[in-house]
Amino acid sequence: MFQPHLILHPTDFSEGSNFAFQIAVDLARQNQAVLLVLHVVETLGPENATYGEISSQLQPQGYDKRLEETMRRLRPAANDVSIEHLLVEGNPAQEIDRVARDRACDLIVLGTHGRTGLKRLLMGSISEKVVRLAPCPVLTVKIPIPASASRPAG
Repeated sequence: MFQPHLILHPTDFSEGSNFAFQIAVDLARQNQAVLLVLHVVETLGPENATYGEISSQLQPQGYDKRLEETMRRLRPAANDVSIEHLLVEGNPAQEIDRVARDRACDLIVLGTHGRTGLKRLLMGSISEKVVRLAPCPVLTVKIPIPASASRPAG
């Protein structure tokens, strides 16, 4: 029986990632696993700092702190899941793969944006790259379409 001990949840703080986070929390709870929440930014340099951070000489530390605070808000409602937060810099798919390998993760749970057509072709799909690179099983999660939206009008 598959029983993950360390579950990696990469997040971009989107609605899809938040939905995947809830599933990752449930899986961690059911398996008494540790949940590692990862956020990857291309750079932590001053180009991502706000005007206020730049003018107050906080860059890039202010940007780091803002991201870390946002990450730390991602917590299960009940404190019954062991959770770690990690902020790294680099290419998202490559860093997700690196962290999964370095930390010997048993499962990756990540949300998908559901892009299709030209948007998917131009932007690529991080989740597709993670599935190809990952050293462990990957659960991709999309937000379900409400039953009322999927019914034909008539």
